[in-house]
Amino acid sequence: MNAHKLRPAIFLDRDGTLNVEKNYLIRVEDFEFIPGVSQALKHLQDAGFLLVVVTNQSGVARGYYTLAAVEALHGYLQARLGPHGVQISAFYVCPHYVGGQAPYAMDCSCRKPKTGLLLQAAAELKLDLGRSFMIGDKLSDAQAGQAAGCRSLLVRSGHPLPPDAPFEVLADLAAAADKILFSASESR
Repeated sequence: MNAHKLRPAIFLDRDGTLNVEKNYLIRVEDFEFIPGVSQALKHLQDAGFLLVVVTNQSGVARGYYTLAAVEALHGYLQARLGPHGVQISAFYVCPHYVGGQAPYAMDCSCRKPKTGLLLQAAAELKLDLGRSFMIGDKLSDAQAGQAAGCRSLLVRSGHPLPPDAPFEVLADLAAAADKILFSASESR
């Protein structure tokens, strides 16, 4: 496929980036967007980026909840974004954890910081990784993005980050979206 036909994407971690971090979130009644998320996603989508969630969900391997429950939560997230004109193009989930339960107890290629989720999305959605961004709240998110060829940004809205994080750190998704959109306007 020609590179000019490939689309840029915003790869998004879920917990701590889109929604308030709650250990092993699975119940829709516990789901809470971080302020400004829907507007930030709308601006990125309107700028031509596909929105793709890539999330580690070791709670599946640990037996805390099922993969079907994760998919149901993602359906709820998508429904909450719909009235804002936002459409997540796809959700990619790593349910694996080495210390977990079968059949998910394994060392896989999709658990961030590995690149499997991003590479799968790029192949299936015809994405240009070089024009894409990965936004997350953990070093493993940024490392996965960088290793896949994306520009990575970290947000402080989730897990605490080390003071010497080797990636650009912004307050939250709204600030990251502003940064990306400003950079895009500067390069035109």
